[in-house]
Parts: sequence; structure tokens; C-alpha cells
Amino acid sequence: MERNVGHPRRFQALVLLGTVLVLLLAGAAPASAHAALRSTDPDDGSVIQRAPRHLTLTFTESVGLLDDSFRVFGPDQRRVHTGEARHADGQSDTARVGLPGKLARGTYTVAWRVVSADSHPVSGAFTFSVGKRSATSAQVDTGPDEDPLTGGLYDAARYLAYLAAALLVGTVAFVLLCRPADTSALRRPLTAAWWTLLGSTLVLLVLRAPYETGAGPAGAFDLSALERTVTSRPGLALLARLAVLLLTAAFLLRLSRHRDRREPVLRAVGATLAVALALTWAAAEHASAGIQVPLAMTSSVLHLVATGVWLGGLVALLLTLRRASVDALTDIVPRFSRIAFASVTVLAVTGLYQSWRGLGSLAALTGTSYGRLLLAKLVAVTALLLAAGYSRRWTARLAAPATAAARTAVPARVAQPVGAGAPGEPGEAGAPDAAGEPEAPEKRQGPPEPAPEPGDADIRRRGLRRSVLVEVAVAALVLLITTLLTTTLPGRAQAEAAQRSPAGTLPPTTLVSVPFDTGGSSGPLSGRGTVQVTLDPARVGENGVQAVVFGADKGLIVVPEVRLTFTLPSRKVGPIDAGLTDAGGYWSANSVNLPLAGTWTMKTTVRVSDVDQVTVEKQVRIAP
Repeated sequence: MERNVGHPRRFQALVLLGTVLVLLLAGAAPASAHAALRSTDPDDGSVIQRAPRHLTLTFTESVGLLDDSFRVFGPDQRRVHTGEARHADGQSDTARVGLPGKLARGTYTVAWRVVSADSHPVSGAFTFSVGKRSATSAQVDTGPDEDPLTGGLYDAARYLAYLAAALLVGTVAFVLLCRPADTSALRRPLTAAWWTLLGSTLVLLVLRAPYETGAGPAGAFDLSALERTVTSRPGLALLARLAVLLLTAAFLLRLSRHRDRREPVLRAVGATLAVALALTWAAAEHASAGIQVPLAMTSSVLHLVATGVWLGGLVALLLTLRRASVDALTDIVPRFSRIAFASVTVLAVTGLYQSWRGLGSLAALTGTSYGRLLLAKLVAVTALLLAAGYSRRWTARLAAPATAAARTAVPARVAQPVGAGAPGEPGEAGAPDAAGEPEAPEKRQGPPEPAPEPGDADIRRRGLRRSVLVEVAVAALVLLITTLLTTTLPGRAQAEAAQRSPAGTLPPTTLVSVPFDTGGSSGPLSGRGTVQVTLDPARVGENGVQAVVFGADKGLIVVPEVRLTFTLPSRKVGPIDAGLTDAGGYWSANSVNLPLAGTWTMKTTVRVSDVDQVTVEKQVRIAP
């Protein structure tokens, strides 16, 4: 038996710790939810003559609504009172809110926030105008996006839950199916996995409300928000996970006291708990929405269970390799090899289906982030299978001496000649013959197989341990890419959202900086500075225009006059005077009609005194 285990143990600990850290650090990347905005009513950027009675948003999959899912701001930048958000006509992929009976003419900004079916919050904004367009302010408070501390804590708990579930399911499966005689090395990781999954689930439940609303962690202490969480689908799934964990604790106590782990009842109960645990993820994430929901749910559960049996079982095998005897390993390792092969088969089939469901087309494989992550996962899985192949070779070499010993220990049958006497009578092998001499038993033909050397067993054990370590490291990469896939917009949803004009963000505006120099004296009003002109939405039709004047010291200054005119030389249109008026610190015009698309010449005239003024030309693009 190998004695110098200090360095391998430290290396194993570093690999496992690195796996956890990599997965946790992956949570720092921004996540993209799986629901995409398909359409809005009214359309984004549209001008309608009659005020709508309600706003309706349609998404690529079902969404959950919040108390503050809609924030509507009028032309005066004040918030408009709205009704309660609800689903339109009972359709779960829509969100609708009622508007007041009378809306003033001008442009309205709508900020929205919903919860995707995969439990991620989704937010955005769009505009529409009643009667005519008016200037919109970039300072409109469209609501919170995401608190980085809340998001980081939630993602950390989410990934810890994945890791703990895989270790819990894999270790129990290893104990029940591989049946190691000594399970002392697995007790601590099994206990740690259960407590980690319990703690991370509680954290997810408490942080769910501030995570959805984009608030800070202090929002977790709001009892009304917690009540809303426990009645939502993600909250119910987390409560169900807690209940399954309590049943699992009772099962683990029973398992620790039961000596015969081959009983079908134990295996059936363990499999049922593993499936129930996987359902708490599938029921609250992307598999529960979209196309083919029953098949997708089944595939997701099988995928999660197989992942746990394989990857969690690898960790259990790695820990068992340190303590079990070589004779015990010759039984345990081949059993796990067969279990791992079955798990990989399940993962391949379910992964292929889930990839097709998420991609939607072959073009999305290279044309979307989701597809490129799938390619990266395919490469990592290929490397993992290669590492598993080396492990199977070491497994065969480790089991070979035991097979040879078994063949040596079993005596060969000696054919009885016809008419041979009963045992103990003449003719029986080993019985006295007529001369009173016992017959020698028949010897095995062929040279005897050499007995394995003790050093060979240690070499095979070390080789298998190193191979399993490589599997664990590559499996960590596969699990990392998998978790990134769960937070990336699928190619199918991206294609559906791309069929309409871009929505979910504020409409495009054009900001033009116009430097001027009237050649005046020094000081803030020296005659040098910059005019920042904003065109909103910089499209054909009525546009809002705002002009802010900054002096040479980059500070805001007040000037006697600012004039803007627009000319389209290619069509001989203009000049069109914007008719700017002093709005107290800046100059603005709510309605400048630019009738044609193209590159317009904007002339900006700035007068800083009775005698000092300058006109500067700039090209601006007006979209159709």
C-alpha cells in the first residue's frame, strides 16, 4: 500500500478547491436571461393619434410579473399612474398594464421588468408618442437594473447548489451501486454536500425577492416581498427542494445504519429522491417553458441526475482510491466504470436534444453566443471522454490480477470415465487405486500465470488516481460551460426576437458636439466652448431637440441666443428652423419636423454677446 500520500492529497484538494473557485468566479459575468421581448403594443418609437388604453408586451416564453413591472413616464418626465400588471388574455408570455383615460400629447417612456421562466429577471425600455413626438430626457429614472452585490451573492448560491447536488447524488449512487465496504472516507463530503445544498437553498429563497426587483440585499428583510416569493414558481420550487432535503436526511440516516446496501428498496428510494431533487430545478428553469415542455422536463431531470451520478461519483471514487485495498478496488472500480458509461450515454442523448431545442437552427451554432458555448462544451466533453478512456484502461489493468487469481483458484473439472465408481471407489481421482496408491489429480495444462507483484498494484492505483484527477478537472470545465449556458440567451429565442425591430432599450438618439470660437476675450464667456445638441429620436418625422452650451472651462454657461437650422442639400430641402427657446439653462424645441431620411446639414449659431457670434456646420444622419 502506498505510504507517501501527502503530495497527492494536497494536489487533490487543490483540484477540488479550484473547481469550486472557477465556478464561483464564473458568476461574476453578467447573465443574459432566456426570455426576449418579441413585440410591444404600441410599437417601439411609433406615433399614434389616439392614446392607448393599455400597454402590452409579448415575450418569447412565459414570464412572471412583479408589483413594479411597469414604470411609465410622460412628456414632462413625471411618472404616470398605471393599473396592476397582469397577463393579457391569460397568456403567460405576455405582460399588460392599464393606462389613464387621458394622456397628454408627446413622447412616453416605458420601463419594464419581468421574471423569465428560467428564473432570471429581464428588463428594458421603449417609447411611444401620442399625437407628436416630444423631447425625452436621458435622466428619466427607468428603475433599477441589478444590484451587483445581490446578483453576486445569488449567483454564488446558485452554483454552490449545483455543486452540492452533484456531490450528494453522486456519492449516494456510488455507495448504493458500487457497494464499497468502507464508506468512512465518504461521510464528511456527504454531510458537507447536504448542508451546503440546504444553506444555498435558504440563501436563494431569501435573496429571491431583491434579486427579481434589482434591489440590494437589505430587501431580503421585507416580509411582504418574502410572501410574494413563496407563492411564485421559483419560490415554490425552492420550498419543495427544502422538503426533499429533509426526506434525504432521513434516508441518509437509514443508509448509514443499514449494512446490506444491495436491497432494491434502498435503491428505489434513493433514485426517487434524486429525481425529486432534479425536478426542483427543471420545474423553475428553462425546461418548463417553450416548446415540448413534457419532453424537455424529462430530458432535464435525466440530464441533471446523470451529471450528479457521473461527476459526483468521480469525486467519491477519488476519495475511495486513497483508502480502499487493492482487492476491494478490483470490485468497486469496474462497477463504477459501467455506471459512468451509462451516465455518459444518458448525457449524450439528453444533451443533444437540449442543444437542438435551444439552438433552433445550424446557423445559430456559430452565429450566436449560445451556439459558440455549445461548441466549447463539445470540445470539453470530448476531452473528458478521452480522460475517461484512460481511466477505463487503468481500471482493466487493476482488475486483471484479480481475474487471473480467480482462474487459478477454481479447480478444473476432471471427466469421469463411463462406469466410474462412486466417490471413494477405484476410479475416483485422488482415491486409492487397486495398488492402494492414491491417484494424482489431473494437472492444469499450460504454464501457470505469474502472480502479481505488490508493487504493480500500487502503480495501477496511482495511475488510476491521476487519470480520475484529470477527469475531475475537465469535468469542472464542462460544468462551468454548462452553468454559462443556463444564463445565455438560446439561439431559438434570439432568432424569434430578431424578427421584429430592436426593443427593450431606449430608442436611438443622436448627440452632436459642436465646438465654437467667436474670438472673444478670456474667461468663461471668452467666446470659446461647445454646444451639445441632442436629436430624439433622430428619425423621419417630428424630433425633439435640446442644446446645452458649455464654456472653455467645461462648465455650463448661459448665452443670449442659440439657433439651429437643418438643410438636406441632396433633396434641396431647407433650411428648417428648429425654433429653439430658452428653457432655463438649456435651449429646446419639442417638435422639429424632418420629413426625409438622409444626411442633413445642421447649422448651429451661438451668440455669446451683442457682437460676438459664430455659425458652425455639422452633418447629422436622420434614419427612416
